[in-house]
Amino acid sequence: MTHPPTIIVRHKKENPRKCSVLPLKGRADVRFFSFPLKELPDLTGYIRLAAQGAPLSAADAVAGLLLLDGSWRAADAMTRQFAHVEPRSLAGYITAYPRVSRLGADPVNGLASIEALYIAHKILGRPTSGLLDHYHWAEQFLTLNGWDERKA
Repeated sequence: MTHPPTIIVRHKKENPRKCSVLPLKGRADVRFFSFPLKELPDLTGYIRLAAQGAPLSAADAVAGLLLLDGSWRAADAMTRQFAHVEPRSLAGYITAYPRVSRLGADPVNGLASIEALYIAHKILGRPTSGLLDHYHWAEQFLTLNGWDERKA
């Protein structure tokens, strides 16, 4: 089954050293855009990975994925621009990313962007090969969630 490329919109103020998805740049199945965007890409047939929304399921397998990558502080502004894209949530997974929020508590289902993308690929039956290759906490993330990358 073929599916549209994943679209990742990164906030321009996101620290590149802390960005878990930047190593995916150059992959044929991923397209990057910087936020704010002057012109939106065509998102017909896409769903947006979000902290809130209906759970992502195998029924979404034909949809393209939109991933908004930014701090929780930037999330509201980013979400407003993409509110027209149906949200899908990922609940019940554990992040390995060591976060410390200066603004309050992170959402219970908060994940690093690369973790969310990996989980979405697993749920949708898409290949996960190479997604976590440059993620420092990959092994811990897989262990916390009961996955063995060799079987992915």
